Amino acid sequence: AQKDSPERLTMNAHTPTSSCTGSPSGTPAPVAATDSASGSRQAQRDYRRIEAAIAHIAAHHHKSPSLDEIAAAAHLSPFHFQRMFTRWAGVSPKRFARYLSLEQARAALRGDGASCLEAAFDAGLSGPGRLHDLFVTIEAMTPGEFREGGAGLDMGYGFAPSLFGEILVAATPRGICHIGFADDRMAALDRLRAAYPAAHLSATGAGPQAGTLQAALTRDWTTPARIRLHLHGTPFQMKVWEALLRIPGGRLASYGDVAAAVGAPDASRAVGTAVGANPVALLIPCHRVIRQSGAFGGYRWGVPRKQAIIGWEAARSDLAGSPAP
Repeated sequence: AQKDSPERLTMNAHTPTSSCTGSPSGTPAPVAATDSASGSRQAQRDYRRIEAAIAHIAAHHHKSPSLDEIAAAAHLSPFHFQRMFTRWAGVSPKRFARYLSLEQARAALRGDGASCLEAAFDAGLSGPGRLHDLFVTIEAMTPGEFREGGAGLDMGYGFAPSLFGEILVAATPRGICHIGFADDRMAALDRLRAAYPAAHLSATGAGPQAGTLQAALTRDWTTPARIRLHLHGTPFQMKVWEALLRIPGGRLASYGDVAAAVGAPDASRAVGTAVGANPVALLIPCHRVIRQSGAFGGYRWGVPRKQAIIGWEAARSDLAGSPAP
């Protein structure tokens, strides 16, 4: 594979990018794609502070940590931390803490997990997954394409900010094949090269879908959009990933719920393996699958990030008065 230097994700000039700043209502404000690299770095630093605070909240939930204690974990004054966190989440740190509780997770499982998947599968798996006005379709790579390490595949890649840290996106002409968090850019590129060692990689961005993807990751739902994914996986993995697309934001499902929904109720362990192998972070929401006990469980990109995403989506669901997209 060609070793190119890390580049930012190519986007349409009018496409919004994410930021940890936002409007007074708490909705993250769009930032123009022409933002400076320093602004992007600041947004990622802000997210790391937020993630550290969320990890502290989760670790000390039963002690109800004070604002001063949480702000100290983020290395900020209480005043500045409260403002930054509320802009990012739309709710106060104290309210956000409720979304991380075991009781809240259990309630989400009891009320939503199985029922939302059952309804989705009653409608059939042949159609695209729908995330609000975003339609996601999955096309499988041929066995030969993956067996040869991606030989013959042209794959563009780029980096872009998201609400939960910088991401690396890669795409073939047939669709997006990889989204991973890029806390370390070179390590993120090494993971991509290891997955597709024979592909031709170029730092040309994610192609024509870049703008749509960036809008999706920042919850800009002003117009319906379609995202195509071009993935390698076994038939069982594909079925699990399609199931994950049907868990709405603000809701959670257990591994057992997913296993039952794909017609393999005794295969929770296999479902867990398929969830962990998800090659497209955020877009295929593997973070919405937790343990039956209500514990969040592991996450390839770190438990604090999983807590941040689940809490953010729950806050948006509450603010909207209905499940988030």
